Amino acid sequence: MIKKYLVLIGISISISLLIVATLNYPGGTDEDVSTLGFSWSKNFISNLFKERAVNGSINDARIWAIISMFFYSFSCAIFFNNFSKKIVNKIASNFIKYVGILTMPFTFFIATPYHDLMLAISNTLFWACIICITVYLLKSKLNFFKIYAIICLLIYYYAMYLYISKDWSSLAVVQKWNNISAIFLLLGLEYFTNKKDFANIK
Repeated sequence: MIKKYLVLIGISISISLLIVATLNYPGGTDEDVSTLGFSWSKNFISNLFKERAVNGSINDARIWAIISMFFYSFSCAIFFNNFSKKIVNKIASNFIKYVGILTMPFTFFIATPYHDLMLAISNTLFWACIICITVYLLKSKLNFFKIYAIICLLIYYYAMYLYISKDWSSLAVVQKWNNISAIFLLLGLEYFTNKKDFANIK
């Protein structure tokens, strides 16, 4: 029973710890270092991983954020492993499984000083798997997930556009939507799809 709900349990723990982290964040944003606490519309999640907050105070949120990232990366790896078993085509199945599992260390190390590099690698691997999954969703009869997966991809690409254009104020908000939409996609695919949905798709 626990094994069946590992992805849900892991992500739930991750979100809970992230919320604890935000409650322990001293304060400061790139726009105003004098602000108190964590602002969901102004702060980046990466602010929680640094030894010092933007306002210069010791960041008590860091340990909670790091543990949260571990559970999130672990949950993603389990999801990709589980979902790969629903795909008949061995090449696609192995791609989703092994590339998906490979995202785990890179996603976890986003919480280190190598944040930018790890984020770039993790995002590339994670969304490559999602694109592969989306191809199979488009060939299936899962109409809701077809649309939702495309929406998630559009949000991700919009976030990348904001990053490249250095629109930090908008990115701080879109980053959260990107993460939230991706989490719901993983949970939806994990618990509301099965091997029969892709049985005739090669």
